[in-house]
Amino acid sequence: MSAREVPGAHDPTHLPADIPAPKDDGRAKHLPGTRLPDVTLQATDGSRVNLSKLKGRTVLYIYPRTGVPGVDAPPGWDDIPGARGCTPQSCGFRDHFADLKSLGVSQVFGLSTQDTGYQREAAERLHLPFVILSDAELDFASGLHLPLFMTSGMTLLSRMAMVIEDGTIVKVFYPVFPPDKNAEEVIAWLRDRR
Repeated sequence: MSAREVPGAHDPTHLPADIPAPKDDGRAKHLPGTRLPDVTLQATDGSRVNLSKLKGRTVLYIYPRTGVPGVDAPPGWDDIPGARGCTPQSCGFRDHFADLKSLGVSQVFGLSTQDTGYQREAAERLHLPFVILSDAELDFASGLHLPLFMTSGMTLLSRMAMVIEDGTIVKVFYPVFPPDKNAEEVIAWLRDRR
């Protein structure tokens, strides 16, 4: 639980003004130009998705974990640079979904290490027009050597986003801050490439 919130009053949609910004530690610099691993992931709609097999332009945003209203965040969560903001990041991609599609994005996905049931609750509560993928076994993360961090016994993905074309990463946004502006950052990059 964050010292900024009353116990039992966690609001994952709120982004405190004083959360620490992550620094670019170089752990994603190897990703541009990398082919995605041949890994199939469970999606919140019950399907299974292999991102390496998708044709066209895909936007994948990656986040540590979504919170649940009223359920305390892990101890010290707001003090971990880049941890807080998963719900605002997801809502940003939801709110800009039509903009992304108009810029030639064939599909948008979110990805975390949370299990599909947990993710499904968030996807439904947030009315996401796309599915969230679960990398609970860390197969995708391991295949790409994605940056991870550990807290409260959980291994979590560091926040980032990527643009993928026909299974190859063409652009990586890392670190992402503030998380609620990530979709706008992706859209600006896509517009510049038109």
